Amino acid sequence: MLFGGVVPLLAGFLLAAPGAQAASLTEVTAFGANPGNLRMYEYVPASAGARPPVVVAVHYCTGTGPAFHSGTEFASLADRYGFIVVYPDANVSGQCFDVSSPQALRHDGGSDPTSIASMVRSVVQRHGADADRVYVAGASSGAMMTNVLLGAYPDVFKAGASFSGVPFGCFATTDGSGWNSACANGLISRTPQQWGDLVRAAYPGYAGPRPRVQLWHGATDTTLHHNNLGEAVKQWTDVLGVSRSPVLTDNPQPGWNRTRYGAGGTQAPVEAISLPGVGHSLPTSGMAARAIAFFGLDQATPPTSPPPTTPAPSGACRVTNTVSAWNTGLTDNITVTNTGTSALNGWTLTFTLRSGQTITSGWNATFSPTSGAVTARNVGHNGTLAPGASTSIGFQATHTGDAGAPTGFRLNGSACQAG
Repeated sequence: MLFGGVVPLLAGFLLAAPGAQAASLTEVTAFGANPGNLRMYEYVPASAGARPPVVVAVHYCTGTGPAFHSGTEFASLADRYGFIVVYPDANVSGQCFDVSSPQALRHDGGSDPTSIASMVRSVVQRHGADADRVYVAGASSGAMMTNVLLGAYPDVFKAGASFSGVPFGCFATTDGSGWNSACANGLISRTPQQWGDLVRAAYPGYAGPRPRVQLWHGATDTTLHHNNLGEAVKQWTDVLGVSRSPVLTDNPQPGWNRTRYGAGGTQAPVEAISLPGVGHSLPTSGMAARAIAFFGLDQATPPTSPPPTTPAPSGACRVTNTVSAWNTGLTDNITVTNTGTSALNGWTLTFTLRSGQTITSGWNATFSPTSGAVTARNVGHNGTLAPGASTSIGFQATHTGDAGAPTGFRLNGSACQAG
């Protein structure tokens, strides 16, 4: 899958931050099952504490693991936030990853994705990393691999960021070729359910939570057409059970058109960023940092206890929530508004789940316990609620038949009005 004639170094995404690093890149030669014959490199920063998160960073065609390490910001971000970075290396002529074969598109089917899953398990075992905080990001061929890993290994990865890729299964071939021209040229269009069914078929019987997805694409990309961004949005909104109507549309910086689906916060279920006038490259730095924020890793240590709260006056809140449900699961997007006259510096929102519902993941808040009477606590970026201000949080859950909305919302102990 050679991207002939394309400068593969995705410029803005791949600008390394200055400054010496306290650790060094190390090759791991024995990491378990390796049907793809990949090489594995890892970066373990001095800042990694007990049970550190893991980010798998996947290179472009003609690239290598060491080149992606030296040419991206992931290592410097790992120094800052204490996560381990794994750099797979394609180790074949052309240095592209297999995202096309039937083996690659099936859970534990063999080929490169199975090798990368082995790398993750090795890091968890050897370094005591947190298996519940494993993420993946990739560029070009690595972006396509990101989507493949999210589809085939939802039990391993919690979220991913794809920079100039294609939907899961779009590059599939059956003739041994690694290149799919129709997909590359943006000529493959399917319904959301058809795209979603491709993902669900990769791991038959899997009923657990699905990873969140961040998608980036240049609008004038002539290598992997920009149409693939819209098709990927169809796919992942269907897989995650959220509406294709954006919750938020904005321009986080000039030249970036961002839409969020299912929730408006930083850890939305699906986020898409389109870049007008940009081809198969990305123009500015800081994009890796945006991916790390999307993963929720942009804090040196995850919160271990709730922050102090300022009680709200009685009846000083309003809650609106939207449930999107499918056969055994649901997402609930909740907007909380402080209708009081005093700012809240730290807050908790309590509510009761319907019988048979169990939270499997959440965004923009911590949720505990996962069933029954639940308390959602703010995270660092949304802890302050001025009078009249709102914040959006949400969760994904499984259910046994009752997919109804939670009841009994209370903000800092005060009953909330329905919005």
